[in-house]
Amino acid sequence: MQIAREGVPLILTFLGVHVLLAAGAFVAPPSAGWFGPRNLVLFLALFFALLALFSLYFFRDPERRVPDGPGPVVSPADGRVLAVEKVAEPDFIGGECERISIFMSVFDVHVNRCPVAGTVLYRNYRPGRFFNASLDKASLGNEALSLGIETADGISRILVRQIAGLIARRIVCRASEGSPLE
Repeated sequence: MQIAREGVPLILTFLGVHVLLAAGAFVAPPSAGWFGPRNLVLFLALFFALLALFSLYFFRDPERRVPDGPGPVVSPADGRVLAVEKVAEPDFIGGECERISIFMSVFDVHVNRCPVAGTVLYRNYRPGRFFNASLDKASLGNEALSLGIETADGISRILVRQIAGLIARRIVCRASEGSPLE
């Protein structure tokens, strides 16, 4: 398993603060009660250790196995399917299509995958707010990034839209128009 590179600075910061606080506990005056200086420093050291561990968990990037065979379609995200519905998508699809909405909680892997092999023909970033991503208004008002992908066989088009939420407040996408995806 790897760690997404965007998480490394945060993880190292939390670990660094933890180490400094843990070292500081040795020089802090002894605690006479629960709320003395040494106990306070030890509590903060533990808190930053837990933040570092949670960040390691949050930014994990496990290997995924894609089924063999012609043209598999896989889920682009871990999480819970909230809805499957027909919607109009005028920008890339140019008509009606099926939308599958997947909500990722803080306990899901936050690295998204390409659902099909193909080429990126469309990329659109929309700045926005950071409502809870499970709310309907999040799909309309939150920061979002859309990628339009034409399948490798040239037969189908798929639009993948990532929507930032209340906690995961940014979208990082390395694909650009013309990028081949697998």
